[in-house]
Amino acid sequence: MIIREIQQKDNKEIAIFIRAAFPEYDIPKVGTAYEDPETDAMFEAYQGEREVYFVIEVDGEVVGGAGIKQLRDTKDNVCELQKMYFLTKTRGNGYGKLLFTKCLEAAKNFGYDQCYLESAPQFKAAIHIYESFGFKHLDKPLGNTGHYSCDVWMLKEL
Repeated sequence: MIIREIQQKDNKEIAIFIRAAFPEYDIPKVGTAYEDPETDAMFEAYQGEREVYFVIEVDGEVVGGAGIKQLRDTKDNVCELQKMYFLTKTRGNGYGKLLFTKCLEAAKNFGYDQCYLESAPQFKAAIHIYESFGFKHLDKPLGNTGHYSCDVWMLKEL
């Protein structure tokens, strides 16, 4: 297992497993990462300063990913953990905690003060991980992610 930065060749695989999670967990497709234009071009979407998307590769197969990027439409020094998804067959192996740790390290190295994330209540295991890393629930969203169907909002001081 290796964690590495995304490559352009990973775009198709990542889009497939991101979208596969929505019907699996009965999450709306509208107003989520399912219809986000970045989902089909993840490599291209993470080429700016202070942003990165990592993938986990096992035996040559990309099985998960997550990224850090400035939270859209905020002047505060807040990043967002984005598009953390895994293939069904690899969940429960501890990869999420490893990837999450790598993303938080990147956020700190980029100099962000806080890390924000959005999720859906159906992702109970992920939310538990976020809470264990010190993320606190918010009453309303921050910034303008365009993911209006996500109704779990969390923030962590870095």
